[in-house]
Amino acid sequence: MIDLYYWPTPNGWKISIMLEECGLPYRLVPVNIRTGDQFKPDFLKISPNNRMPAIVDHEPPGGGEAVSLFESGAILQYLAEKTGKFLPKDLRGRYEVLQWLNWQMGGLGPMAGQAGHFNLYAPQFVPAEQLAYGQKRYGNEVNRLFGVLNKHLAGRPFVAGDYSIADMAIWPWIVGYKNFGQKLEAFPDLQRWFREIGKRPGVLKGQAAGAELRQAPDIDTDEQRKVLFGQTASVVR
Repeated sequence: MIDLYYWPTPNGWKISIMLEECGLPYRLVPVNIRTGDQFKPDFLKISPNNRMPAIVDHEPPGGGEAVSLFESGAILQYLAEKTGKFLPKDLRGRYEVLQWLNWQMGGLGPMAGQAGHFNLYAPQFVPAEQLAYGQKRYGNEVNRLFGVLNKHLAGRPFVAGDYSIADMAIWPWIVGYKNFGQKLEAFPDLQRWFREIGKRPGVLKGQAAGAELRQAPDIDTDEQRKVLFGQTASVVR
């Protein structure tokens, strides 16, 4: 059994999708990031970066003590190696997938997250007209990254060879394209890929995992904003 420390966000969906695609049994352990569950001592033992998702695999390959992991990219790679699925074993195929996994981790995810912040949450703090630089800066970068992916997907059904952890990592970060100020019709190959991946049963089940946890409105109090956006080194001391 795998314990999945989780909240229904793009990074959380990556792992619930992978677990569903692999058919691995798992238990959702909610980490309410709006109320500060990510700072609780028991969770920090598993995820010292005070971020979800994280997992504890009570049946790791080779047996022995349970394995705990944080960082969604590392978790995807671990699960792929555990099951022998969705990550090629040959050198070229493996690194074709891993480079796109790292593209998402280092580029698309952080930039889309910043775009979403400036478009959805920052206007609640200061007059919206003062946010133009941040909105344009991150919106343009997400637009560029969407363009990179769109060009790459021309003539390809998946991001890297067969369906892989690269697709699972990237797809959840396309879901909120409107929040990032993007229009999918401007990226026809990306749009096609996004729609097809979204039809997969494992993707549908993974995205639906814990949907009841995220009730609207999402972030609507000063305390929630402080928990999510006001962190300094003091939270890990």
